[in-house]
Amino acid sequence: MRSPRLLAAAVATAVLGLAACGTTGTAAPEQGSETAPPPAAAEQGYPLTVEHALGTTVLEAKPERVATVNWANHEVPLALGVVPVGMAAANFGDDDGDGVLPWVEEKLTELGAETPVLFDETDGVDFEAVADTQPDVILAGYSGLTEQDYDTLSEIAPVVAYPEAPWATSWRDTILVNSAGMGMASEGEQLVADLEAEIDAVAADHPQLAGKRTMFLTHLDPNDLSEVSFYSAKDTRAAFFEDLGMATPPSIAELSAQSDSFSGSVSAEQIDQFSDVDIIVTYADDLVVEELRADPLLAQMPAIANDAIVALPNTDPLGTAANPTPLAISWVLQDYADLLAEAADKSQ
Repeated sequence: MRSPRLLAAAVATAVLGLAACGTTGTAAPEQGSETAPPPAAAEQGYPLTVEHALGTTVLEAKPERVATVNWANHEVPLALGVVPVGMAAANFGDDDGDGVLPWVEEKLTELGAETPVLFDETDGVDFEAVADTQPDVILAGYSGLTEQDYDTLSEIAPVVAYPEAPWATSWRDTILVNSAGMGMASEGEQLVADLEAEIDAVAADHPQLAGKRTMFLTHLDPNDLSEVSFYSAKDTRAAFFEDLGMATPPSIAELSAQSDSFSGSVSAEQIDQFSDVDIIVTYADDLVVEELRADPLLAQMPAIANDAIVALPNTDPLGTAANPTPLAISWVLQDYADLLAEAADKSQ
């Protein structure tokens, strides 16, 4: 499992367009081709250029004050030992309401740091609060920034946005693009490699996961099951199944290819197209699961008929961590794999 993922990481780094000693990065090789390792951070000079979907960001010097916006970007600097001057408050899965998820709190404690300034993003990016932290760079590699958001933030400091599309950045690329924006590209690559090794070890301990075709349903309304909404193969939650040796159902792959969105939906009357799904993961409580089993259309899905369902609590950190982020992966991996393995044992 290691070789394809390491190649993907190297390709992603090349695409970032890092400028080494003032030159632009090389083009990404095709999958399966040989590629030379990217230059180490020590060999990269300034100005440093990072390319992304919303433009090209130039850093004149290594940033000292790092701010992050939107979901989980702060976990990259923290994982690399850098405490941001400001970061977005957690607005999902925050069980104690302090705006900091438990794996982030643990890392801050480990670093002996106080909680950074928390940006309230209930109504979008708080530009004034971000500006007040006087950042040298703003990281948003995994985000939903609009062009207007990006332009406004760029008036405050250089901004590193997502490499391809909103909310579609893999956990690997989130690390790679954000670490590049900190002038810590090689450290980011090492973090990716370390997490891959950890994932490989857990997957090896759960051999029943291998090849299981798994879909991730979005939040379900038990009062209206007329539509089946799901995270597409472009979403980080669904993509993480393949990290564990599981598979994307062909039906999901086909539907995902029809849109750039991180989610999609079909009518429950078309549920038979998901006959290739072995396991379902969703945010739900026991009531919702019972409604799924009782629904005359949805119950036709093999995964539901076999009770091969992983129901993640809506507000619990475990459910939040199913969206893989640099610090959450290690925090939840063993428990999550155990739940998936239980469902795999029920599938046929």
